[in-house]
Amino acid sequence: MTDDALVLCAVEDRPDGRVARVTINNPRKLNAMNSALMEQFVAVFATLAEDDALRAVVLTGAGPRSFVGGADIGEMGAIETPAQARAFITRVHQCCDAVRTCPVPVIAVVQGFCFGAGMELAAACDLRLAGDAATFGMPEVKLGIPSVVEAALLPGLVGWGNTREMLLLGENFSAQRALEVRLVEKVVPQPDLDAALEDWLAKLLTSTPRAVRLQKALIRRWEKLPLAEAIAAGIDCFASAFDTDEPKQALGHFLTEAAARRAQKHGV
Repeated sequence: MTDDALVLCAVEDRPDGRVARVTINNPRKLNAMNSALMEQFVAVFATLAEDDALRAVVLTGAGPRSFVGGADIGEMGAIETPAQARAFITRVHQCCDAVRTCPVPVIAVVQGFCFGAGMELAAACDLRLAGDAATFGMPEVKLGIPSVVEAALLPGLVGWGNTREMLLLGENFSAQRALEVRLVEKVVPQPDLDAALEDWLAKLLTSTPRAVRLQKALIRRWEKLPLAEAIAAGIDCFASAFDTDEPKQALGHFLTEAAARRAQKHGV
């Protein structure tokens, strides 16, 4: 993919597995999401979803000023009919859904502005890491529109009260506040973002590939199911893990290492 693409994708084969970095590349407009960008984004994730060797995806925005500054205001301002509005917001949803249906964990690395559609995109990720200078907000109500599509994920992340505060008041808030309400899992000084990301990736890559994919798929099912059905789905998922020898190998390795530690402790 060329450097002038609106969505960049770099794939790295590491000793422990393959990691992709997807960068939203519209820095002159604070990485705002227009229709062309969103079409490319969905296509990139569709390709990644077919890669059986993939272990994780890192999602970020180009430049230090913005993760995603929101949906393109100019394009939204040109909308004249409900049908056009529906088509535009459906494209935003398709981007978020591409992240949620990606079979491997997607980690959002947020620096700078994370507004509107950008916050929805971050909410769709599995884990969120933010620089301490990041700024979040859902300002749609100040622009005459409600926050929609994957804003519906916010109650599950931050609770109903915090969701109402964010969506009804439409005010910006800091990375520290995002951490307090658990919108993000970790906040670090801006220079430490890469190190914090590498720490997460290192931990993620110590897990077995198929188990992580099964776990992500199961978590998504849990979101939709009543408790009894969610537990039953987990039983099915556990059983399906043994469709391959991955559990046997991993458990055997664990038991061998545990026996070696015991022997070393007792001087055998």
